[in-house]
Amino acid sequence: MDRESGGSLTVDSLCKAEDTFPACSSMSLSDCQPDRAGCDWLVPGSTPGSLFTRPRHLTWVLEIQRTYLGGRFDVFYCSVFVALPRLFRQTPKTKPSSMSKTTFAIFAAAGAATGAGVTALLYSSKSPREQTSTSLAAAAPALPAPTTSPPAQIPPPSLASKASTAAPVDPSGLLQYGFPGPVSDPINSLPLAGAYDRRMRNPSWVAEHITPYSLSLKNADRKHSSFVEDTTIPTIFRGKLSDYFRSGYDRGHQVPAADAKWSQDAMDATFSLSNMCPQVGEGFNRDYWSHFEEFCRNLTKKYPSVRIVTGPLYLPKKDPDGKYRVSYEVIGEPPNIAVPTHFYKVIFAEHGTNSTDKVALGAFVLPNARIPNTQPLTDFEVPVEAIERASGLEFATKLDAARRRRLCQEVRCDVVVREFNNSQKSLPSPKR
Repeated sequence: MDRESGGSLTVDSLCKAEDTFPACSSMSLSDCQPDRAGCDWLVPGSTPGSLFTRPRHLTWVLEIQRTYLGGRFDVFYCSVFVALPRLFRQTPKTKPSSMSKTTFAIFAAAGAATGAGVTALLYSSKSPREQTSTSLAAAAPALPAPTTSPPAQIPPPSLASKASTAAPVDPSGLLQYGFPGPVSDPINSLPLAGAYDRRMRNPSWVAEHITPYSLSLKNADRKHSSFVEDTTIPTIFRGKLSDYFRSGYDRGHQVPAADAKWSQDAMDATFSLSNMCPQVGEGFNRDYWSHFEEFCRNLTKKYPSVRIVTGPLYLPKKDPDGKYRVSYEVIGEPPNIAVPTHFYKVIFAEHGTNSTDKVALGAFVLPNARIPNTQPLTDFEVPVEAIERASGLEFATKLDAARRRRLCQEVRCDVVVREFNNSQKSLPSPKR
């Protein structure tokens, strides 16, 4: 309890009888000097020179209080030297001899205990001011406990107690009716491996593996393939051929058909709509993006094994008001297939087939827009972590840093412009 705050413990609040304490009625204990005139703190019924008639103990206690306790001794001192005497205070008409022997004995015992404790404290060192806070703390138990004590600390609730309490609800009980999701439908049809995003009606990611040998095989022709819907995906979530009809976008392969010439079945699998995303045709899908795919195939001239992950992104754009927003078109009837704002490729160019061989890592993000063929591919190179953060996917968490190499430091990252026969990529009449 503070001395000077409201409801504080002061001489004024405890010692209202000015006939007993004529000069101390408006002073705190720390200000009450033992030699101040009239401040004898004489207990009614006692005789001058007794323990409570301003003895030497009072001087020692006040000195210790000011030096070591910063006034925290007030509660103790006032309890012993002021409060207790008031319990036995008598009216002026009562004679000193009217105090019972038992009461006087209790009173004397309390005073003796107090004097002994304070005296032991003082004689533990040469000077009270040389006494350290550690020694004072050790001697403190000998003193009587304060009359007021801090409120008991309530321990914080433990997790164990919560766990042991039976919950009145069971939210997981919903699973008895089915798992809401999100559900990523697997894409496991050679040469593809990936996951399908039901909400966007696009693949989240599609992986492929190319080698010098796989690209050397010429057992398929794209003119024997046709775009098909993926019947492994529930009808309400799958992309439909009619969704692309007159949409203004190409059905853009994520794993190119040209990478699956080793088998006609493999090439046919690349024409599934679960491997497609709406892509800008002229200037992107039929131009720069195709050159980029050719760059990936050319990596097999240096590396014995190349793995590529491709997928869409939906990135924010800064508006004139300075705020960033994600905005993308949706095609179809009803509109349900999202048009990605960007596409990514993460390339793992493996130096060998052993688990300790080095891996050259490259990551690129290209906008779904017309790109001049003169634009350097390195303009679109980004850290793998940037694609992971934007897509919510993880690509190289198990690839040790000691094995990593930067792809564009080992090869020249640039596209080779070739004039393709874009008529091959013209949209055939959809099956409705």
